[in-house]
Amino acid sequence: MAQELNGFLCNGLPSSPDENELPSGFPQNICDDVPEEKYLCSFCKNILRKACQTLCGHRYCWACVEWIVKYNKTPICQKCKEDEPPSINEDSILALGKIFTDAAVSKEILDLKVHCINLGCTWKNILKNYEDHITQCEFSLIPCSTGCGSMILRRKLADHLEKECKNNMTECQQCGVKMFLKDLQMHACEEAFANEKKIFKGESANKEKFRPPGGNRTRDSCRFAELGCNFKGGKERLKDHENSSVVAHLASVFQFVNTLKTTFLQNSSIANGCSDHSSMISLSSMIAELQFKIQQLDKDMLSLSSSDSLASLHTQVAMESNGDLETDHFEGPTCSSEFSDLQTVSYSGQTLSECRSKVDALELKIQTFENIVTVLNREVEKTQATMAAFERQNKIDQDAIRALERKVSDQQHLLTLKDVIINEFRLQILALEQTSYEGILMWKINDVNRKRQEAISGKVTNFSSPAFYTSKYGYKVCLRIYLNGDGSGRGTHISLFFVVMRGEYDALLHWPFKQKVTFMLLDQNNREHLIDAFRPDVNSSSFQRPVKEMNIASGCPMFIPLAKLDAPKQTYVKDDTLFIKCIIDAAT
Repeated sequence: MAQELNGFLCNGLPSSPDENELPSGFPQNICDDVPEEKYLCSFCKNILRKACQTLCGHRYCWACVEWIVKYNKTPICQKCKEDEPPSINEDSILALGKIFTDAAVSKEILDLKVHCINLGCTWKNILKNYEDHITQCEFSLIPCSTGCGSMILRRKLADHLEKECKNNMTECQQCGVKMFLKDLQMHACEEAFANEKKIFKGESANKEKFRPPGGNRTRDSCRFAELGCNFKGGKERLKDHENSSVVAHLASVFQFVNTLKTTFLQNSSIANGCSDHSSMISLSSMIAELQFKIQQLDKDMLSLSSSDSLASLHTQVAMESNGDLETDHFEGPTCSSEFSDLQTVSYSGQTLSECRSKVDALELKIQTFENIVTVLNREVEKTQATMAAFERQNKIDQDAIRALERKVSDQQHLLTLKDVIINEFRLQILALEQTSYEGILMWKINDVNRKRQEAISGKVTNFSSPAFYTSKYGYKVCLRIYLNGDGSGRGTHISLFFVVMRGEYDALLHWPFKQKVTFMLLDQNNREHLIDAFRPDVNSSSFQRPVKEMNIASGCPMFIPLAKLDAPKQTYVKDDTLFIKCIIDAAT
């Protein structure tokens, strides 16, 4: 809905600059003295910046005129609207091509004495240097350059960035904590200390690992060294070795038993049952020892039944196969390797079956996901086609809207011109209705007290009557009155003058003007009218044929004393109104 703000009509747009935009002119409070009216913009009421003048004679900032023309469909001069009565005409319509820079006023403005209004700043100079100062003033409030939203004094910007700005924090490379630059220099990073400690421990461990075998550390042999295990190490490593090498130890024991059995059978066949008693005793003790070791191995096998022990077993076997242990291998042949191969084949078969089942399940899921993706792609293609159609239609609609807006703008411009023309016709008709063609004027003056005060203050010292004619094709004349007097009557009398104007039929008339003129101030109680008359001086330029719109006024500078006008017995002014009659003698 169109709305009218500050005298400008616009469609939903504000008719004054946005609150976030800087005002176009310079603020008035920077001047040492109160600036004159001619230095102020008719729109923003500030001191003119890049002063320009319109065809109607009013001054604006250049940026203000640009804004008015841009954001108002019918840009009309604000001053012309505020006149009483409104003086709107064709020159009141603002357009950038009809605006002219006012170099004289701009030069006067740049020489005005000004001062900085920032609190604490003592700068004083002329307006020409004001903008350069305000961009460097240490006491200006400016936004933080990092975009944190703070408004700070320009001279405190460096301290703000170093100590307060949340967008200017530095991250510690070790622990990742963000802090101000001043705190980073004194930051004792715990993470850095921990990293240094880990590095130190790693270096110590590497030194320990590569220490030569001839060091001072004691190295013990495995309990199964007699069966071919060559592992040697400290107590902790020896314990871990025995727990993780149970399968290899058991294979060594089986190999040893088979060898022992073969040897025993050979000895039995040679002796034929005639072995002595001491050999039987030694063989019995050896068998008992072997049975004890087999029982220990059985206990170790039971302890490996849990999943954690099996995992540690596979890890240890892998480490042994890569040669990570110091010395952990068996010189004895085939039995242990065959046993290990049997377990590996069985475990691998089970793992392969599980892997196949998992692969089948994954293939099924992949197929399902591919079907879903295919459906989604089709939907996306349909959506894209629909969006493309909407975009095409939207573009067509936008073009149609812009065309309609241009038509509306043209119509509104025509309506504005029409309103101006109608206003001119109205004024002309009003003037024609008040125009007399008989050489007689009855002039009614309203608001006498207000107009007298304006004349005393010097705001409006005089005003003129409507024009009238001595005959249909006669002389065109009017009256001019000074309610506070003029010339010798200033401040004591009312001055009334007769003015000859340029008319349409001056070429057909006799010059100079010679007809007798009579002034009458009417008593509204019809008791005592004030009358004064004079004959024109034929040698005066006031009564020659007009070259300009009006000749110099001539008449009675002391028409009536102000004291007599205000006398209580007189009724020349009644209801704040007075009447003046002018009669031109047509006979002469």
